[in-house]
Amino acid sequence: MPLSATRLKHRFTVEYPINASPKILYPYLATASGLTQWFCQDVRLEDHHYYNFIWDNQPHYAEMNSHRTNRSVRYVFLDDNKRHTPDANYLDFLLEESQLTQEVYLRVIDYSEETDDVELQEMWDGLIQKLREQVGG
Repeated sequence: MPLSATRLKHRFTVEYPINASPKILYPYLATASGLTQWFCQDVRLEDHHYYNFIWDNQPHYAEMNSHRTNRSVRYVFLDDNKRHTPDANYLDFLLEESQLTQEVYLRVIDYSEETDDVELQEMWDGLIQKLREQVGG
């Protein structure tokens, strides 16, 4: 039985203000080279289609399922054979700009087996801090 069939999934959502325009932020969310600078050990684009996210020297394949330039990106994770699975893990990055204050917010939706909100919050706080250092925001 696959691991995903034995564990419950959890949708974790968090939002961060970032002092940078969506135009500056988007490449850090939507390109392998941008993601490598803050998100994980390495990200490689394979076959012009699959993203290979590398954490702890382990590959994790994903597909950019949807994107809107300077607005949002969704990565849906695949199995080890680069195939879609039912109820797959995914990551959403959404950029929103307040019309009132002109502040830019990055909303992250992390849908996975990880259910510890405190651990997820700490992980994303650290990742977003790295992203802010990269973009100067």
